[in-house]
Amino acid sequence: MLKSLSISNYALIDGVKIDFESGLSVITGETGAGKSILLGALSLILGQRSDSGALFDKEKKCIVEGVFQIGGYNLATIFEEQDVDYEESTVIRREILPSGKSRAFVNDTPVNLSFLKDIGAQLIDVHSQHQNLLLSDNAFHMMVIDSVAKNGAVLEKYQEKYKVYKKLQSDIKQLLEENEKQKADVDYLQFQYDQLVAASLKPGELIELEQELEQLTHAEDIKSALVTVNALMGEEPVSILDNLRDAIAKLTKVSSFIADGEEWVKRLESAYIDLKDLDQEISVKGESIEYSPELIQSTQQRLDLLYGLLQKHRVENVDDLIVLRDEIALKLEKVSSFDSELKGLNAKLETEEKELDTIASQLSESRTAVFSKVQVRIEEQLKDLGMPHARLVIKHDNSIGFTSYGTDHIEFLFAGNKNGEPGAINKVASGGEMSRVMLSIKSLLSAAKDLPTIIFDEIDTGVSGEVADKMGGIMSEMGTKMQVISITHLPQIAVKGTVHYKVFKKDDEDKTVSQIERLSQGQREVEIAKMLSGAAVSEEALKNARALLNN
Repeated sequence: MLKSLSISNYALIDGVKIDFESGLSVITGETGAGKSILLGALSLILGQRSDSGALFDKEKKCIVEGVFQIGGYNLATIFEEQDVDYEESTVIRREILPSGKSRAFVNDTPVNLSFLKDIGAQLIDVHSQHQNLLLSDNAFHMMVIDSVAKNGAVLEKYQEKYKVYKKLQSDIKQLLEENEKQKADVDYLQFQYDQLVAASLKPGELIELEQELEQLTHAEDIKSALVTVNALMGEEPVSILDNLRDAIAKLTKVSSFIADGEEWVKRLESAYIDLKDLDQEISVKGESIEYSPELIQSTQQRLDLLYGLLQKHRVENVDDLIVLRDEIALKLEKVSSFDSELKGLNAKLETEEKELDTIASQLSESRTAVFSKVQVRIEEQLKDLGMPHARLVIKHDNSIGFTSYGTDHIEFLFAGNKNGEPGAINKVASGGEMSRVMLSIKSLLSAAKDLPTIIFDEIDTGVSGEVADKMGGIMSEMGTKMQVISITHLPQIAVKGTVHYKVFKKDDEDKTVSQIERLSQGQREVEIAKMLSGAAVSEEALKNARALLNN
C-alpha cells in the first residue's frame, strides 16, 4: 500500500508530504484546488512521461517520492530480474530537471521508466473518469474474467506457446516467400555458381598472377641482370667473392694484433657465406627464367577471367568471389531442400497448435465457469446502486482462432432498463450508469486481484443522493481488503472514509500554491457541511454533517 507521498516543485505544489492509511481514504477540495495535480505527481513515480513545463520553479528540479509497503505481494522476483534491492518498505523517487531530463530511483537504485511502469502496475490501479472508456474494450472484459477465474498462470503459459506458434508461422511465410523468389532466379544462380566453380578460385591468386605476369613480361631484362650479377660476384677475373676471400686471409694474419680483429674476421666470413648462398640462388633463378609468349598469354587470360568476375560481381578480390560462390551454393541448397524444410516447420507448427489448443480449451472452460458469478455479482451491485433492472450479458465466442488471449472473444453487453435490449456499454449507458458499472467491476476485481491500492478519481460523476451513499459503501467494503483512495465531490462518499484529506489553494504575496491537509474530526464536520450547503456553513448543515459522519 501507499504509505506516504512527498511532492516538491510540481505544478502549483511548492512542497507537500501526505501520510496515507489503510482502508478508505477520501480527498476533497474545490474544483481547481489541485486534486488532479496529486494524481499527476503520482503518475510520475508510476512511470508516466515527464514535462519540465510542470515545474513550479523553472530553476529547480521537481522531486516526487512515494513510500510503499509491498510485503506479501510476491514482487521480489521483479526486483531480482532488474537487479534492484527488494525492500518491504520500498521507496520510489522521480526527479524532473529544469532541462527536461528525468531520473528514476527505486530504493536508491537508478531504474528506467519501463521498470517503474511494471512495478507501478503491481502497486496501484488509478481509475480516472476517462478509464470508463475501457468498458468498450474487449481486452478489458477478458482481463476481468481472467482475474475472477484466476487464470494468470495458465494464461502466461499459453502466451509463451503463442509466441512460439507465431514465430513458426512467420518462419514458414518467410521460407515460402524466399523460395518463390529464389525459384525465379534459380537458373541465373546456377549459371553464376557454375561459372565461379569453373574458375577454380584460389585465395590470394590474383596478387600471385600479377607478380608472375610482371616477371614474364620482363624475363629477358631479368635474366640479363642476374647473369651480370653472377659474373660480378663469382665469375669475373676479380670477383666480389674472390676479393672477400682475400680480405679474410689478410685480416686473419693481423687479427691477433687488433682489439676487434677476430670479431671482424667472423663478420667477413659470415658475409662471405651469405653472398655465396645468394650467388647460388641468383644463378638458379637466372637459369629458370625463360621468355615464353605462350605462358604470358595464358597468365594474361587467367587474369582477364578474374578481372571480369571481379567487375561482374562488384567485389575487390578473389577471396570475396569465394565467399560469394559459397553463398550462392547455400541458396541453391536451400531451394533444393525447401520441401524437407517446409515439412519440418509444418510438423513443428502442428505440434504447437495441438498444445496451444489444449491450453486454450482450459482457458475457455475456466472462463465460462465464472460467467454466471460475474453476471450475478455485478447485477447485485448495480441493484444496490439504484439500478434494480440492470442486466449484464456476457457474449462469448470461442471459434475465432488463436489470439494472444486464447480462442475466446468476450464482450460485456448491458441493459439499464427492464425491457431494454442489451448492447455495448459505451453505446447504451449514460455517464452515471457507466460510473456505477465500472465501480461494480472494480469491486469485483478488488476481491479477485491481489492489488495493494486503488485510487478512484471522481468515479461518482453523474450520481448523487442514495446512489452516492451506496457507492461510498462499496468503496468502504473494498477498503477492508485493500487500500482505497477516493477523490470525490460528494459528501455521501466523503463521510465513508476512515481518513479525510482536503486539497486547497493558498495565496501568498507573489504566488498561489496548492496544499493538502489531514482533517481533524471538527474540521471534517465543517468540510462536509460546506459540501452539503456551500461556503456559508449553517448550524443545520453542521448537524446534517455530523449525522452523516455518525451514520
